[in-house]
Amino acid sequence: MELAEPSIATAFDACVAAGATTVVIAPYFLWPGAHWDHDIPSLAAEASRGHEGVRYLVAAPLGPHPLLADIVQQRIDHCLAHVAGDGPECEVCQGTGQCRLR
Repeated sequence: MELAEPSIATAFDACVAAGATTVVIAPYFLWPGAHWDHDIPSLAAEASRGHEGVRYLVAAPLGPHPLLADIVQQRIDHCLAHVAGDGPECEVCQGTGQCRLR
């Protein structure tokens, strides 16, 4: 949020420039917290200034969505299969040598 580009303001401006009349900010967080409760809504409100008639929504974080547990289990199963020699590295670990029992 503070370190990555685009910033909320830059992304908001780009959405409006592309014709958006509603901007949805989808936090890539596992759980609600200070960023979701306060920081992102504040940054979104600031970014919306000067864009009359454009509405925005700060969506809920990813967790505790029930499908998230399924994704975590699939990742665990894939990695265990890989280290057992029964499958390839995943796209995250591919070529890094990180996916190994220690």
